[in-house]
Amino acid sequence: MIEVAKFYEKAKQNAKKHMKKGQINAYYQDLKAMNHYKRLIETS
Repeated sequence: MIEVAKFYEKAKQNAKKHMKKGQINAYYQDLKAMNHYKRLIETS
């Protein structure tokens, strides 16, 4: 469970970084990963 939370936080950091750089596709991929990890956290 702790590992999933770490993956979520890393995806969140990457999303912020890509948003600042204007990398829309990478930002979208990070948002999808965040959504995936958030669902795993909520179901556990």
